[in-house]
Amino acid sequence: MHMTDALLSLPVGLAMCGISAAAISYSIKKEDLIDKKKIPMMGAMGAFIFAAQMINFAIPGTGSSGHLVGGILLAAMLGAYPALLTMSAVLTIQCLFFADGSLLALGANIFNMAVIPCLVIYPLIFEPLVKKGATPGRITIAATFASLIALQIGALGVVLQTLASGITELPFLAFAAAMQPIHLAAGLVEGIATAAILCLARKVPAKPVIATAVIALLIGGVFSQFVSSNPDGLEWSIEKVAGIEFEISGEPIATAFMPDYNFKNSEGSLGTSIAGITGGMLTFLLVAVIAFAISAFPWRQNSKLTS
Repeated sequence: MHMTDALLSLPVGLAMCGISAAAISYSIKKEDLIDKKKIPMMGAMGAFIFAAQMINFAIPGTGSSGHLVGGILLAAMLGAYPALLTMSAVLTIQCLFFADGSLLALGANIFNMAVIPCLVIYPLIFEPLVKKGATPGRITIAATFASLIALQIGALGVVLQTLASGITELPFLAFAAAMQPIHLAAGLVEGIATAAILCLARKVPAKPVIATAVIALLIGGVFSQFVSSNPDGLEWSIEKVAGIEFEISGEPIATAFMPDYNFKNSEGSLGTSIAGITGGMLTFLLVAVIAFAISAFPWRQNSKLTS
């Protein structure tokens, strides 16, 4: 569901960057955001989500594929505001180093895939459903329903942002009619996977930072080899409506040393594994640096002394 500048006009792209920046700023100032003991888990979960988003699974009977977004999972594991920062770091690494999205579309991608699930759907749907008891049944219902709604609203956001940009000839109703059902299917898979991970995490006495990091490396380095080659939901929807193949990625930016998660001009599988491992490590480092920087802000230390 990563957008690129092929779908966005400059005014819409800049507006979405401003909205997402405001959401990130709000998250930082909302509360004492960063407990230093939480930073390693934030980094490990960021690496895990980076790797998980590389795994495209086929959606039967459609010729399309989907991948986990992970916003609800991050919010449930870390809290809404740390989750927003972590997902923003994931999307930034994907954009800058792997040409998954573009700089102009970064704000839109953060809004659709981080702000909506972490700051809207998680507190309004997931938390109330598990408030009276985080039983496996309640977690499963909450995770599935929240993931479905998050992906539906995120997909609608893509449609509306594309419509507002006016640089494509995709009819609104036809585009929405393609995007919503295909992301409903992807959302169901994401909900089930999110519920399974959260139920498993409840059985572990402490949050397993090392285990999460190792799993992220395994997914990025090994399981990334076994993914569907079908176009993802956004590409599939555009092709279905426009009747032609549509390249979502566009031209990679200068910093993208492994566009499309591989070495430039290479079709070998080794590059994909290296991209998965490298991206996970970069995400871990970026999340850690951001979190430590926020925890060290002088104004935050002052606010703690006066509270």
